[in-house]
Amino acid sequence: MPRVKRGTVRRANRKKLAKLTKGYFLNKSKLYRFMKEAADKAGRYAFRDRRRKKRDFRRLWILRISAAARSHQLTYSQFIHGLKVLAIALDRKMLAEMAVKDQAAFAELAGKVKQATSSQPPTAHS
Repeated sequence: MPRVKRGTVRRANRKKLAKLTKGYFLNKSKLYRFMKEAADKAGRYAFRDRRRKKRDFRRLWILRISAAARSHQLTYSQFIHGLKVLAIALDRKMLAEMAVKDQAAFAELAGKVKQATSSQPPTAHS
């Protein structure tokens, strides 16, 4: 089997890893084996949390909308149902933004929802 000398390739790979793990604690930024493990784990967390972030933000928006709707004597589900009845297509991100920064507009929306849901007969759930 021929001898393989990989001076520059090995150095390049190590430099790339060192750049990825720069600033990590103790050996995780200094020794090759630990750098590799730390970079792998960081990559797994990054991949998982890119998906996780979408869930977390949706939960936050729903909480904010729910709190604002309750201050107008509506539950979250009643509020969202009312928006669907009125055919108002605002996503949760925009509704949460309104709830926090533009309470007057949200109050107007809540008033419209109340009128729409009060005039509509309740649906029977089986």
